[in-house]
Amino acid sequence: MRIESRFTMWANALAVALALTAAPASSAQPVPDYAKKIQTQLDSVDAKIRRGPFQANWSSLAGYRAPDWFRDAKFGIFLHWGVYSVPAFANEWYSRNMYVKGSPAYEYHRAVYGPQSKFGYKDFIPQFTASKFDPNAWLDLFVLAGARYIVPVAEHCDGFAMYDSNFTDWDAAKMGPKRDVVGELEKATRARGLHFGVSSHRAEHWWWYHEGTEYDSDVNDPRYAGIYGPAQPRTLPADSPTEEPNASHLERWLPPSKAYLDDWLARSTEVVDKYHPDFFYFDWWISQPAFAPYLQRMAAYYYDESAARKQGPVLTYKQEAFPPNSAVLDVERGKLDTLRLQPWQSDTSVSIKSWGYVKDDRYRTARSLLGDLIDIVSKNGNLLLNVGPESDGTIAPEIKEVLLQIGAWLEVNGEAIYGTRPWVLYGEGSTNAGAAGDETSHVYTAADLRFTTKGDVLYALGLAQPSGNRQVLIKTLYANSPYLRHAIARVTLLGSPTAVQWEQTPTGLLVHLPAPHDDLPYALKIETLVTSPVLPGSRARD
Repeated sequence: MRIESRFTMWANALAVALALTAAPASSAQPVPDYAKKIQTQLDSVDAKIRRGPFQANWSSLAGYRAPDWFRDAKFGIFLHWGVYSVPAFANEWYSRNMYVKGSPAYEYHRAVYGPQSKFGYKDFIPQFTASKFDPNAWLDLFVLAGARYIVPVAEHCDGFAMYDSNFTDWDAAKMGPKRDVVGELEKATRARGLHFGVSSHRAEHWWWYHEGTEYDSDVNDPRYAGIYGPAQPRTLPADSPTEEPNASHLERWLPPSKAYLDDWLARSTEVVDKYHPDFFYFDWWISQPAFAPYLQRMAAYYYDESAARKQGPVLTYKQEAFPPNSAVLDVERGKLDTLRLQPWQSDTSVSIKSWGYVKDDRYRTARSLLGDLIDIVSKNGNLLLNVGPESDGTIAPEIKEVLLQIGAWLEVNGEAIYGTRPWVLYGEGSTNAGAAGDETSHVYTAADLRFTTKGDVLYALGLAQPSGNRQVLIKTLYANSPYLRHAIARVTLLGSPTAVQWEQTPTGLLVHLPAPHDDLPYALKIETLVTSPVLPGSRARD
């Protein structure tokens, strides 16, 4: 089937059947006046942009500045929870991969649930009951973990919204749990004085279910266009349909249509209107060039609406979707290997195999995640740490244990993290921790140190405990170092009642540490007679 005719078929089906009501096995009911609702939303968006301080162009958006709350928070919790947690197989891409012939998810699905024509992804929705979901219990845990902002997935690539949407009935408020999950989490988050955010992965939905159109599956049934459409190919018309497009070159992918981009913007701004998020995260496919004018409208609207409510908004992007001064860069499962002048963020997961819950997953240790947090903060970044709850709303005990260990460490050492700013140098040591490769492969040594500052105080954080004589040499802080204007007056180990012995020598600041209580990183507080964390004649970085 030609691309144009297939999309026309989806668009027509969407106009009359998008967002089916009742259980998936029931007869379809259309969302009334869907096209009119989309246009009404877009008209409202554009009207508000015309009146707001930010306009929908890169020049105007260059006036954006990351708010202090984000720069102070440093640590947030990401939540991947949705229908994909019901099969809980391999990873959160199950909704797509179960339709990809020959994939492990395809074979697993047929073996466990039967052919995709008889049991499709939609049929997991009634099983997604969230019977043990308690947003207040979740937030109690996240507060103990030391998180300062919470970011649930509002809609994943699967097309099932976790919020109460006016544009689809394929959402958690009308199906499955029959609860506005995002709304409940917003209330619980704000009740604890934390900042609330959302993420959207709907951009990828354009091509998500395409493989299911190539054989007998429920993706081809127009009654389910609301969740499965548009199911377009990823490759350009001249390319082989079996070709795997390069994930770093989205210009080589089939671009979405205007109708789909209109739908994307309407739904994205709807989330802004309903939940007033302090933080908005987009996944990587917004880097497809066709999104560029829509991203400018989205950012201008979000910033204007936030300004009207006197909120400091954070909008994240990946790759080169935005100019660096118009939003906040996000690096997925990786880090930067240098100090960045603009604030940025890294997002990773406690779980290793998947972002959503899957059976037999493996989990990161508190030690490795704290190493990431320290390294990222020293380079002017934040860490957004993902948790994937089980389908009933339970958070696995392995995850809870890691979060509580992180929180206990932050309770003692948080002054070296929260509210800090980068120093002239992010740190020292030979271990490079860049964005490439497996982040779990970085093994820090006792020579790997990171710096942060707050006011007149410099913090040196050790990523690994020294062994043997328990000495650490901070080479950057040698006697007469140009990085400090005044002599060091006091060095203390956060959380330790024992005074540390130290000496500023011609080769560095030599510190003798007491015996450790655990193998987690440590933080030294360094004060001078009049401490200044800047080079002579330079201005402080903020």
